Amino acid sequence: MKRGQVLGVAIAGLCGLAAFFGVMKLVNKPPTVVTQEVTTNTTQVLVAKTEIGLGQITTPENFRWQDWPQSTVNPSYIQKGVRPGAISDLAGSVARAPLSPGDPITPYKLVKAGEGGVLAAILPAGMRAISTRIKEETGVGKLILPNDHVDVILTVRKRGRSGDEHVSDTIFRNVRVLAIGQLIEAREGKKLAEGNTATLELTPLQAEELAVANAKGEISLALRSIADIGGQEQTQARDKQSNTIKVLRYGAKSRVYGVVN
Repeated sequence: MKRGQVLGVAIAGLCGLAAFFGVMKLVNKPPTVVTQEVTTNTTQVLVAKTEIGLGQITTPENFRWQDWPQSTVNPSYIQKGVRPGAISDLAGSVARAPLSPGDPITPYKLVKAGEGGVLAAILPAGMRAISTRIKEETGVGKLILPNDHVDVILTVRKRGRSGDEHVSDTIFRNVRVLAIGQLIEAREGKKLAEGNTATLELTPLQAEELAVANAKGEISLALRSIADIGGQEQTQARDKQSNTIKVLRYGAKSRVYGVVN
């Protein structure tokens, strides 16, 4: 091979190596990171720091302030700029609903001591809490828990020509159970509710009828499916065929007499 040819091959090899290393340098070049700061308007709202159970008396350790986007703040949230002393103010309150860590605190979820007991705090406006006696065989084997929904059945003994007989009738449907005994919340690990009374959520008129029914016979509770909760069936089972007598006083309905035929 002539000298000129050798020189040409050498130059070509050097150019190839230079091109190879140049490409490798471009491929392995670290990407350029662009940092852009975005300013978001935030405020601090009061949230639950720990889990708070229904009916639990709160302490300052149950609350904390948390940054919250201003655009998503609900008017009912407690903001630090508006109530800076809210943590100490709300200490000793009773929880009207269960709260998980991070849940925003609203005035509806807590009730201050002295504004009513725990049961009164969780009772909806216009409703009444009334208790009725239950036994294991009339309370679904102690498997009914607070916040379950039940039908209320009255069983009475009637005297007929052929002797005494028992007659059952459903007087209320889809009624919420507020408490079993003194238990107002089904806590983890508690499968059976102990107690010989069930406290039900009823209207004032229904509460009167249940009081009459307790005096006339035995009350049983029939547990309903969870799919029925929230339905519109919470009405009296008795309709126009009922023998209930309503007394009119000055044009207004008064007490109810005679629950059973």
